Amino acid sequence: MEPFTLNCQLQQDCIHLGTLDDSELLLYNNALIPWFILVPRTSACELFDLDETSLSRLCRAMTTLGRFIDAEYNTDKINTAAIGNIVHQLHIHVVGRYEDDFCWPGVVWGANVNSKSYSHAEIRAVVARLNSKLGRLFTPAPQHRSEQH
Repeated sequence: MEPFTLNCQLQQDCIHLGTLDDSELLLYNNALIPWFILVPRTSACELFDLDETSLSRLCRAMTTLGRFIDAEYNTDKINTAAIGNIVHQLHIHVVGRYEDDFCWPGVVWGANVNSKSYSHAEIRAVVARLNSKLGRLFTPAPQHRSEQH
């Protein structure tokens, strides 16, 4: 079995926070909205290619992440999507939206006219919030381990 590797576009555009359940948890590097991405550790390209156990775990991670974003960021709406037209590796966007965000009511994918990179302090704060609220389901990436509770 080939080792899991993260798509280079996702590596370029995102901050690797750690794992949520058995998916890689990324933060899209645009601090204007809470935009997280789950990447299941699989070679499957489509949701329907997952076995029932993997799909169930991914749905649990999506639900957990959606609830976290809603509670922690006080969003107006949560958008969840697996599009993959550009990045073919299976990944799920879970995005907190605000009625006054930079592209409301349109979609955020491809609309990054406005962006603001996360500072190191902001990333540490996100990791701390994930640790605090998600407990054992979230495991920080090695570069973030010192932020564990």
